[in-house]
Amino acid sequence: MLAFANKLGAVVAILFYISAIFVFVFRLLGKPGAGHWIGYFEFLLAVPLIYLFVEAPQLHRPALYYIQIGCMLAWFLASAMLDYVFHVDFRNVRWLVIVYVMLFFAGTGGLLGIAAKAGPGWSAAAIALFLVMTVLTFVQRAVTGQ
Repeated sequence: MLAFANKLGAVVAILFYISAIFVFVFRLLGKPGAGHWIGYFEFLLAVPLIYLFVEAPQLHRPALYYIQIGCMLAWFLASAMLDYVFHVDFRNVRWLVIVYVMLFFAGTGGLLGIAAKAGPGWSAAAIALFLVMTVLTFVQRAVTGQ
């Protein structure tokens, strides 16, 4: 059970980083609508994270593990409400963008810790993808303003 949970967490992290990279690349290519559809895939990643959160007590996970998953789930919820439910144009409101980006990096940074539980190979892959995603985050913001 522990090995399965560790690998599941790593796979979720890797898949999220790859999907986020695609979102930023599509924005740079002038196709932000594609990123909207990728968002639906990202929301599906909440399901295994909820599973890992529920199973955490049986796996004797530390409090940090709950915080890591909780931050990512909070970002999913914020994204769903702002972008998909209420269609808020928040990316032009500086303070809201700052809060949103802080939550994004808290969540995606937490995924690094979750991926690390699967071992050094998974951790290295997650770190590399996290760094690519991070660079693209700021590049696409500078280029597109979104």
